[in-house]
Formats: sequence, C-alpha cells, structure tokens
Amino acid sequence: MWKRVFLIGSILIFLSGCSMQTNEREKLKDLEYTILEEGKAPEELQSILDEKKENGFKMTYEDENNLYLCVGYGEQKTTGYSIAVNDVYLSENAIYFDTNLIGPEKGETVSETPSYPCLIVMTEYIDKPVVFQ
Repeated sequence: MWKRVFLIGSILIFLSGCSMQTNEREKLKDLEYTILEEGKAPEELQSILDEKKENGFKMTYEDENNLYLCVGYGEQKTTGYSIAVNDVYLSENAIYFDTNLIGPEKGETVSETPSYPCLIVMTEYIDKPVVFQ
C-alpha cells in the first residue's frame, strides 16, 4: 500500500514540476528597434563589418545604451538582395533575432556586380545572450 501511495505521490510531484517550467523561447515582449542606414553605424562596428562582409556573419555589438544586432549573408553574385527582419523579441533567457535573405524579384534589373547584403538593427541594451535564427 505504501509503495502505491509513494509511486502516485512521486508521479504527481513530477507532473506538477513539469507544468511549472516555462518555455525558454516564449516571447515576453517584442523589442523596439531601428534599422540603421548604411554609414550610420558606430565607426568601430562599421570597420568590423567591412572585414567580415565577404564570408557572412552574425554578431552583436554594444555601446553604453544600445545593442546592435548585425547579420550579413556574405557575397552574392548580383545586386538586388535585401534582408527582412521577421522578429526581434525578448524571452526569459535570451533575445531572439530572426532574419532571412530575399533575392532579386523575377524580372528585376540586377547588375552582375557582387553584393554583400548586411543589416544592422539597433535596440535598447539588454544584458542577455542573442540567438540568431
């Protein structure tokens, strides 16, 4: 009898513990952000991005008040590429930054010159790791 009570009690404790856990990716709030125009990034950050642009990158940079989320998709064979921001949000454990590369539209006039799509998003500084998606 005691074994059965202990087993049922253990199962209930286990189940209640599971229900109290939160999803680490659960969105607490959307973060407000500004997409920086070319040449508007801090000089030191721009220098770093210029060095990394050919191979692509995902990185952060911070100053006293701001957090910069940076993503580059490396060399593309033509012009006409852009980067879309799908989501920038705060979870309990991290900041999530979701982007995707958009190619030239069908029929769009492009130059056969290589391009280096890069996006810099500036948001408030929050001391959490950033997850790029």
